[in-house]
Amino acid sequence: MPESEPRLLDLRLLPFAGICWAATLIGILGGSRAAWMLLAALSGSAVLLAAGCAARRSPRRWTAGTLALLLFGSCCAAGVAWRVQAVERHPLAELARNETWVTLVVTPVDDPREIAGFGRHVLVNANVVEIRRTGETIHAGGAVVLLAPADGWLGLLPGQDVVLRGQLSPPRRRDLSLATVRVSGPPAEVGPAPAHQRWAGALRTRFAAAAAVLPADEAGLLPGLVVGDTSALPREVKDDFTATGLTHLTAVSGANVSILLGAVLLVVRGVGLGPRAGAALAAAALIAFVVVARPSPSVLRAAAMGSVALLALVTGRRKQAMPALAAGVIALLVWAPELAVNFGFVLSATATAGLIVIAPVWVDALVGRGWPRAAAETLAVSAAAFAVTAPIVAAMAGTVSLVSICANILVSPVIGVITVTGAITALIAGVSVPVAEMVVRLTQWPLWWLVTVAERGARIPGASVPVPSGPAGAVLVLGAVLAIGAALRSRGTRLVLTGIVVGVLVLWAPIWPPWLGRLV
Repeated sequence: MPESEPRLLDLRLLPFAGICWAATLIGILGGSRAAWMLLAALSGSAVLLAAGCAARRSPRRWTAGTLALLLFGSCCAAGVAWRVQAVERHPLAELARNETWVTLVVTPVDDPREIAGFGRHVLVNANVVEIRRTGETIHAGGAVVLLAPADGWLGLLPGQDVVLRGQLSPPRRRDLSLATVRVSGPPAEVGPAPAHQRWAGALRTRFAAAAAVLPADEAGLLPGLVVGDTSALPREVKDDFTATGLTHLTAVSGANVSILLGAVLLVVRGVGLGPRAGAALAAAALIAFVVVARPSPSVLRAAAMGSVALLALVTGRRKQAMPALAAGVIALLVWAPELAVNFGFVLSATATAGLIVIAPVWVDALVGRGWPRAAAETLAVSAAAFAVTAPIVAAMAGTVSLVSICANILVSPVIGVITVTGAITALIAGVSVPVAEMVVRLTQWPLWWLVTVAERGARIPGASVPVPSGPAGAVLVLGAVLAIGAALRSRGTRLVLTGIVVGVLVLWAPIWPPWLGRLV
């Protein structure tokens, strides 16, 4: 295969993924026939652009690619339009507009999460199974969000059938959910959880029990880093991670999936199995991981990329990171268009794209200026992730962390150690919690360093700067990032920035004495 082929493949998929993503967002937010027509038009434009990029040298290939991608884009647009229309015409939507009290049978799709600052209440994402009203039962699916007291709800597992009585109201988010349901008491009935969810829940519980031998902050943080379980993470630590731009570490994503698939394929190669058998075992392990970590947006994005990589292994094709990301984004948005308005999914996919497209260019530039490759990769990865996600974080939270790059550089040496050791601990905990308690102590010092960097970084004056939330904040921060990028082309500006970074590190100097003292 010519060396230029993967580059053409990148150009073919990237515009299509990006524009279809924007088109899907418009279709969901608009929710009208005009929006659906715009959705179809944008999808058609996207596939025409993509086919032109991919087949510049062959008219026949250009025609075939245009027709195939145009058909696919039209099907995607029609599918999203149908989903939006189904939500608008759902019987629960009209009841929600009238704030009706109903009896529902629902199935949770995620673990209940406590709501900060809202008393002992939890938020539960669930799918509707039945709507029960006086004299009739309506069997209809769809997503709802439950607001319920913690008592009776906190221990529920995904997949359980739950009967409840609650008051409907219109959904708070403009996704494809049907309603918000306010529940004032425990469930009326709770069915058994599926076997695989009982296994996953037991594994998460045993892992958390093994991590409990660590100090409170570290014990709450480790399950979040490994399996995405942040239920025991103290609020102060969450706030520190947000202020220093380290929140992404508690969202299970590509690093966890890469370690899992790499370990499985290494074992498969060691025992002499072929690529197809190895891909099958890796796929089974990936499915098990998604069940244990729960299918959050970042987990789904990473799993989709992992699936594309496994498909490349089976077919004998070379895996390309950007086509894998683009294909994963397209597949997930076709399957679940509501992900287009989920900040977690947007952040995960955008950060991954930045690491694939921007970070390698910056690494080469730094190496060309005499930087050691390891230092260049550390700085480039942190800076690229910050540059592409800062506008999104600004729109979401109305704040920008000015210490994010430094904080990520400082913690980068320990993340791999924590992830690998934590994953091994989780596997051991499924067999023996006492043995896992001994292994988990290997993560104590790396976790302490991570918590300390977040805590000290959050205490620096001006560590987090407030900006307008929403589109205005995103545009403001994007403009600032572009301006800084243009200014860095000047040698004088780079020297000034280096001085600022050194100054920030000096402000962090109080970290070092206790760190050295605790090591000895």
